[in-house]
Amino acid sequence: MDHQGAEPMFSAVTEVDGDKLSIRVSGEVDMSTADRLYATATATGPRAAFLTLDLRPVSFFDSAAIHALVRIAEHYAGRLSVLPSRQVRRVLEISGLGDQPWLTT
Repeated sequence: MDHQGAEPMFSAVTEVDGDKLSIRVSGEVDMSTADRLYATATATGPRAAFLTLDLRPVSFFDSAAIHALVRIAEHYAGRLSVLPSRQVRRVLEISGLGDQPWLTT
C-alpha cells in the first residue's frame, strides 16, 4: 500500500506460556513487514511446542504475507493455529489456502 513515505503500521506482540507461543499481529502484513512476521514467529531460542498466530487485527495481507505464513506453517508443522481477520481469510481463500488445517474459523 502507498503510505507516501510513511512506515506501514505493523506490530507483533509475543506472549509465552510454558511451551506455547502466541503472537498477536496488528496492522498491515505486506512485502515490507512479512519478513518481520516470519522472524518473530521463528525467533531463535527454545522452539515452542505450539504457536497461535492471532491475525484478527490485521487490516491488509498480501502475497508476501501469504509466503511468510506458509513458511511459518512449515516451521510449526502440526503445531500452528491461525486466527484470521476477515481480510486475511478472504486473501487465503482466493489463494487456495482457505482449507488449511491450521486456519481456524
